[in-house]
Amino acid sequence: MNCQDAQRRIPGYFDGAINASDHVRVCEHLRSCGECRDELEEYRLLTWHLASLEAVKAPADLAVRIRINALERPSRWSAASRLWTRTVLAFQNIFEPLAVPATGGILTALVVFAFVVRSMVGGITLGRPVPNDQPLNLVQPAALEQLAPFPVTAIMDATDHGNAGGLVLEATLNAQGEVLYYKILSGPDSTAVQQQIDEILLFSRFRPQLNFGQPTSGGHVFLSFDQVRVRG
Repeated sequence: MNCQDAQRRIPGYFDGAINASDHVRVCEHLRSCGECRDELEEYRLLTWHLASLEAVKAPADLAVRIRINALERPSRWSAASRLWTRTVLAFQNIFEPLAVPATGGILTALVVFAFVVRSMVGGITLGRPVPNDQPLNLVQPAALEQLAPFPVTAIMDATDHGNAGGLVLEATLNAQGEVLYYKILSGPDSTAVQQQIDEILLFSRFRPQLNFGQPTSGGHVFLSFDQVRVRG
């Protein structure tokens, strides 16, 4: 696979949307091509920045301006349209002030109900901190669930020869918890070590990054053979 084919498949490779054979071919190409690895990293950063953008709030008078512009445009139904628009505005002016307090009361009742149910079901007493309480995160980072039970002789032998800090690598996951790509941050980087890392990551089990409870691509897991650290 050449760079043009690989870069054309990088979005699908990152999102887990290409078939298994293309995934393997792109993965093999990325190991030997720094330019395509940089392209993958740029796509990952672009996805992260787009996901972190805040929604732009529409101006408060946008609906009124749209109606005014619509009224200014002549049409065969302009008179009926103006009458309908004025009627709708009149009803909105009458009922919207009444709807705001009602909506506020409903939202308050829902919040109170949620706290009461959580207190009853979870055994949580309101107004008192709960030991070992886990916060409800809207975005949960990727995590290693089970490392493949393979011997790591090649890695250990390499780290025993001049690599006192051990081996540390960063793995990028797709929405299915599969490793899309990894890079060695510190430690040995020989062919034997890479082959053993490929086998371990292939048969290990990971939990993908969760966004509002839905699995998403782009999660990162940091692995070392002294400890396992996770970052979303």
